[in-house]
Amino acid sequence: MLNRTGLALLLLVAVLAVGLAACGGDDDEADEPAAPATTAAEEGEIITVDLGEQNSSGESGTATLTSDGEQTVVTIELTGAPADTAQPAHIHSGSCAELGDVVYPLTNVEGGASETTVAAPLADLQGAAFAINVHESEEAIQNYVSCGEIPAT
Repeated sequence: MLNRTGLALLLLVAVLAVGLAACGGDDDEADEPAAPATTAAEEGEIITVDLGEQNSSGESGTATLTSDGEQTVVTIELTGAPADTAQPAHIHSGSCAELGDVVYPLTNVEGGASETTVAAPLADLQGAAFAINVHESEEAIQNYVSCGEIPAT
């Protein structure tokens, strides 16, 4: 026969077991959102865009686009770029042959490098015609020094 202490302990264990069962047990699993059914670009996916020289600028390189959920990190690396001139860069609609409007401004290329987080998933950037374009400078923005097209999926 159980004494009062044993009965209280047994009751406490039963209450805890019922409480854990009602909560679902492991909190980490219960708080995780469901994975989307399909994604065009997985987080961390990387694509590289070749930035070709334009207008005999001597500047060429790459733009690396890294998927970061609902955002994309765009990293530009150019060789032949001036060390002391800020060069505007953008993602335009269209192609290098026929640039459209600026869709996403990028951080100026300085010393041949730039990094920008764009508020668009990589899948969206690959879902239409877009090109990454670098300009000579703010003062000579009409002069293009390099360009590359984001490959469509």
